[in-house]
Amino acid sequence: MDNLGIDAIARRLFESVPPGLRAVQKDLESNFRAVLRASLSKLDLVSREEFDTQTRVLQRTRERLVELEARLRVLEGSGAAPR
Repeated sequence: MDNLGIDAIARRLFESVPPGLRAVQKDLESNFRAVLRASLSKLDLVSREEFDTQTRVLQRTRERLVELEARLRVLEGSGAAPR
């Protein structure tokens, strides 16, 4: 998750704190960010770019599989021995 997302979550957490505790705003925001970063770094996440790349690879693999299955059906149907 990027820093803007973490900052937005930290800000929402801070805004949920009662007004009497807001005097320690900077400390709370820093602690929220640190806890969020530490927690998120433990998750097995990938970037959107990596996800999109893997999606394209999977799509090409599926297309190739369909082509190979069609070739196999033709070979099996013609009685020819596969190579």
